Amino acid sequence: MPEMSDTFVEIDHVTFGYDASRTILNDVNLRFARGKVTAVLGGSGCGKTTLLRLIGGVHRANSGRVLFDGEVIDVQDRAQLYRLRRRLGMLFQFGALFTDLTVYDNVAFPLREMTDLPEALIHDIVLMKLNAVGLRGAAKLRISEVSGGMARRIALARAIVLDPELIMYDEPFAGLDLISMGVAAKLIRTLNDVTGATSLVISHDVPECMAISDWVVLMAAGGRIVAQGTPAELMASTDPEVRQFVRGEPDGPVKFHYPAPTMAEDFGLRALA
Repeated sequence: MPEMSDTFVEIDHVTFGYDASRTILNDVNLRFARGKVTAVLGGSGCGKTTLLRLIGGVHRANSGRVLFDGEVIDVQDRAQLYRLRRRLGMLFQFGALFTDLTVYDNVAFPLREMTDLPEALIHDIVLMKLNAVGLRGAAKLRISEVSGGMARRIALARAIVLDPELIMYDEPFAGLDLISMGVAAKLIRTLNDVTGATSLVISHDVPECMAISDWVVLMAAGGRIVAQGTPAELMASTDPEVRQFVRGEPDGPVKFHYPAPTMAEDFGLRALA
């Protein structure tokens, strides 16, 4: 785990559930290192995206604290949230682009909403960000005219247009073909190294994350932290739960069947005895 002096985001004994019947995160402790790429891996429903929402101040933890650059996030402090969100960029799972706007206007949107920059300067910044993701030539296209992989890169350009210190990626490889996956992975690593930002990648795609991450966290159902370490350490782990996930094995500690009553109870077989 990163040293405290290197920590940019800290999850301090956080427990969270959307209602009292189900705990999503259970006493989670994590530290995300400044200037590094950290991947949080885990199956669907283990709380990965919920973690991003807590960092972004969308939800408040039931207990514990979320700290952004040493400052405790208070979801009721609107001025603080606005100030902190100005320092982070978010790539949503399916892009969340405005379909009635052009590529250019999608990327320009945060600049127009959150700054007082003149339009001439916005123009230059937007084209530079689109150039960084290889899509300067697509600036005038409408979102309906671009592919899924291109849309993901446009969303990434929008996420970095305010030069954020923290970039959060929610399933950046979902639904992409192999070439687009490779392009997205390379962009995440390159942008992190060039800008010095702190990157947090939420995913269940093991090969891509292992190739670009400095640190990897493996989560399981119920918001448990199963393991964390360098990619090499997790790939070499002998822990059965870690091995099952990183190798994609169908059988192991994570069972195929969701907990259920016995077959006799569900099908009333006792009545036939």
